Amino acid sequence: MKYRVTHTTRYLYRDTVNQCHSVAHLLPRDTPYQQCSRAEVLLNPLPVLAADRRDYFGNRSYHFSVQEPHEVLEITAVSEVDVSEGRSSLALDFGPTCAEVLAQLEDASVESNLLVREFQLDSPLVACGPELAEYAADSFASDRPFLSGVRDLTHRIFTDFAYDPHYTDVATPLTEVIQHRRGVCQDFAHFAIGCLRTLGFPARYVSGYLETLPPPGETKLQGADASHAWFSVYSPAEGWCDFDPTNNLLAADQHITTAWGRDYADVTPLKGTIQGGGDSHGLEVEVDVTRLEGMPA
Repeated sequence: MKYRVTHTTRYLYRDTVNQCHSVAHLLPRDTPYQQCSRAEVLLNPLPVLAADRRDYFGNRSYHFSVQEPHEVLEITAVSEVDVSEGRSSLALDFGPTCAEVLAQLEDASVESNLLVREFQLDSPLVACGPELAEYAADSFASDRPFLSGVRDLTHRIFTDFAYDPHYTDVATPLTEVIQHRRGVCQDFAHFAIGCLRTLGFPARYVSGYLETLPPPGETKLQGADASHAWFSVYSPAEGWCDFDPTNNLLAADQHITTAWGRDYADVTPLKGTIQGGGDSHGLEVEVDVTRLEGMPA
């Protein structure tokens, strides 16, 4: 499946900003299941410096500096991505058991086991604890196929937690999400990651987009899509496998990966510093995910 993703972020400042220095994670990365054929970032005002780099995790990180005085900053990322269907064909009820996966991960002579160790540890926004372990335990009996347990955890989060875009923001701690059992995709991904790490399984945070389709007979609204987040879990025998607890899905050909890291803090879509701007600012975000299958590129 081929998609065009247009992601526009607009900052409206109370006072003039004299300069800004920012990093964006808005350009999709290449993976075994997707290839990015086009990617560009358009800035207004124009930057004096801009560079498309790779960060520690191999994500595309776009660094830019604007030194022209401005009261509005607009960043538009346009990408075209081919996504394959391979991720949705996993045999979840077969393969190594939970106990076997933990035993395999202990083998320090296997280089890949060493490379995933950092995804077994606490990270800035995800701290392991007994409450997470207690919740996770019901899904991961020692003799259960591991990916079957991950699917069950995904389903339970979807069932037990309410999607509420007005309850949390990027600064809401995971402990509050657990207490009230409501939040958004970022929160559910963090919760799943915490559950898995608490039991010793490597898990990482994935940011990207999900194609959404309008009801039958209705036209899709421009700008109605949004950024999305899910999690990926590692098994030595099966590699990294992506699950979407917000929608109770295996990530498949409608999921477009932008970046991954330990948690949201590693892959923030935009972050940086400004000089000026006043004590507050407005923020507008518009996202379009358009299917190009059968259309001219």
